[in-house]
Amino acid sequence: MTLDYNSLLMALAVSATCLAVTLLGSWFARRSETFLLSCTLGLVLIVSGIVAYGLYVDNPVVAFAVVSFVLFHAGFPIVWGAGYQFRAGRLPRVAVVACALAAMLVSIPPLLIGYDGLAFIADNAAIAAMLVSTAYQYWRARSEAPAPLTGITALYCLTAISFVLCAAVLIADGKMVLGVAPSNWAEDLSLAICIASMTGIGALSLALHQWRLAARHRLDAMTDPLTGLVNRRALFDRYGQGLMGPATAVLIFDLDHFKSINDTFGHAGGDRVLKVFAAELAANCRTGDTAARLGGEEFALVLKEIMPGRAEMVAERIRKAFAGREIYLDDETLACTVSVGVAPGRSTPMDFDAMLSAADKALYAAKRAGRNRIELASHLHAVPAGAARTCS
Repeated sequence: MTLDYNSLLMALAVSATCLAVTLLGSWFARRSETFLLSCTLGLVLIVSGIVAYGLYVDNPVVAFAVVSFVLFHAGFPIVWGAGYQFRAGRLPRVAVVACALAAMLVSIPPLLIGYDGLAFIADNAAIAAMLVSTAYQYWRARSEAPAPLTGITALYCLTAISFVLCAAVLIADGKMVLGVAPSNWAEDLSLAICIASMTGIGALSLALHQWRLAARHRLDAMTDPLTGLVNRRALFDRYGQGLMGPATAVLIFDLDHFKSINDTFGHAGGDRVLKVFAAELAANCRTGDTAARLGGEEFALVLKEIMPGRAEMVAERIRKAFAGREIYLDDETLACTVSVGVAPGRSTPMDFDAMLSAADKALYAAKRAGRNRIELASHLHAVPAGAARTCS
């Protein structure tokens, strides 16, 4: 082996270490991104494997090769698991262990019985398979951040190809017994590609981390932290600039006697009631509809593609379901109610603010009429006596 090869090995170890430090620092900045910690662990094992392989290059003792294989085949499956965790939100521990054991079983036994050439072919093939699988995980998640994730996918695939070339050259040479570490143009090329890929993946991982932070900040700015519904700002961002047609409706809900709930059970009790109602509202929200918390105990539901008369039915279903809920607070069972104002769309399109105002006026009419009921906006027609929904 030449000094150049050893220098490349050292450079690869440094590059992988830098990537591990980068990912670990990103994890410290945002602990919820646990895939970063998993990937860091995998890289630490890979760096350790590179060090062990470097010892084998200088002194081809089988024990050094075995240690490097074990570390590589533990590290690369964890890196794959981190990719899966990034996409699916959980680390597939059983699959990671199974992949690691399978890779060790196909590569280490030939090494122990003297067929080190065959062992290195299996080693390269197993690593290439893990890298392709890792690339696939990021490719499946590319819609979240197309540019960095496509780049990460490409770099993992390029690295996998370099390992395939290493295996292919060994197969072409037909040497099942080497006695030393493989030395050929494919090995040199693979090391160079690995160094470049580690650097590129590190840079793209930083870009991805920053993108995720920005996306989280945008989401936090549009989400009510207590209920998880969109907030007033997000609601106006979504509908404030457009017109509401005849197949739309705006509903406003206000929890009845909410101040007395806060006074009796404290803000924690009030928050519990708000969460229960928010869950009920979200359960009646179809794809395309929007449920929002306007503030305090006031909520809104914007219905799209709704048939005439259906908005009132949705409002009644939510009102009735919430009134039937038993909420447990401080060893007491609380029954709460809600008043609803409904502003269905008209044949002449209206701006969102006008419909929200109409629904708000209908809500206050429901409050004045005794609460726990729904009222239609007066720009349509008054609900006839006896037809208004009242509490049972």
